[in-house]
Amino acid sequence: MKKIILLLSLTAFISAETVLAQSYFPPRGQWETRTPQSLGLNADKIAEAVKFAEDNEYSGSVDSRIASYQGFRSEPFHELLGPTRRRGGPAGVILKGGYIVAQWGDVDRVDMTHSVTKSYLSTTAGLAFDKGLIGDVHEKAGNYVWDGTYAGEHNSKVTWEMLLNQSSAWSGELFGLKDWADRPPRNGGLDDWKFAKPVEPGTVMEYNDVRVNLLAYSLLHVWRKPLPQVLKEHIMDPIGASTTWRWFGYDHAWVNIDGVKMQSVTGGGHSGGGVFISAMDHARFGLLFLNEGNWNGQQLISKDWVRSVQISSKPNASYGYMWWLNRGRRKWRGVDDESIYFGAGFGGNYVVVDQKNDMVIVTRWLEPSKIGEMMKIVTAASN
Repeated sequence: MKKIILLLSLTAFISAETVLAQSYFPPRGQWETRTPQSLGLNADKIAEAVKFAEDNEYSGSVDSRIASYQGFRSEPFHELLGPTRRRGGPAGVILKGGYIVAQWGDVDRVDMTHSVTKSYLSTTAGLAFDKGLIGDVHEKAGNYVWDGTYAGEHNSKVTWEMLLNQSSAWSGELFGLKDWADRPPRNGGLDDWKFAKPVEPGTVMEYNDVRVNLLAYSLLHVWRKPLPQVLKEHIMDPIGASTTWRWFGYDHAWVNIDGVKMQSVTGGGHSGGGVFISAMDHARFGLLFLNEGNWNGQQLISKDWVRSVQISSKPNASYGYMWWLNRGRRKWRGVDDESIYFGAGFGGNYVVVDQKNDMVIVTRWLEPSKIGEMMKIVTAASN
């Protein structure tokens, strides 16, 4: 009997080791490259995808200030309140099983990543739930932030989930920015929009940076330390990210927490700020999510959270907890796999997680309308 138990234990151990060996986690400062064909991919298709990314550079200015003012010129009072940086050219990396099978451009260059920042912000929220700092996504944010930010009949209804899926409809002003001035409808008069009654919280998704920044502000009150520090300690250092990435807020967005002055960061670069990062650090972040929050045997963020961010919200089937989903109206033509999800940012910045094919795709400064075509080519490499 003891021999049988020992044999079964040994078999289980070997099986576990075999499974672990199938996942490659690059050490800090290192990353192995494999040929596409060695990992079962069509090398010609991978090469085609790389050329497609190189040939379809974002058409906006390389000066991020100019690109921002042009991109958001329909907004009243739009101005840059945080740092920006002149961007590089097209760059990216494709991973299969954690190994690099293709890369292009300057993958170590640190650039703004705009709204991909939202996926990092969502992660700091997930960590707060994992650690019990927040009890439940359906709890009201005003129970945790009681400085008047969520005062009133309307704003008091806002829950953490509404903030995460951008359906909060929070009404007010944060760091000098009015919620109604952020991405107003292109039709109708400004006065109509300015004085319109807010929709019921939780019913409509509105892509609104003021309300995203409200989530960051609220999480700062929960964590009681800067969110970049939270991300660094719990995620970026453990996955071996470089020391070059940064996360900024607006120049004047400083608040007093426990007698210490801290900056409330932004969820994107709409008015400057957000995460500034390299393609390779993006790839590590994507690989963590590909492995359901596990990095080389260490569960950095719970599987439950990683799965939660991929659930379609009621207001928008294409959106989860600050990750876009390949479903609904945002589904890519010719890419049938609805389990694909991705972080997306202004100017064509993407971190794509393709679980079915065990792949992560990072592409930067791709013309935004071309991401579906590129992913069609990449997924075809697995067929």
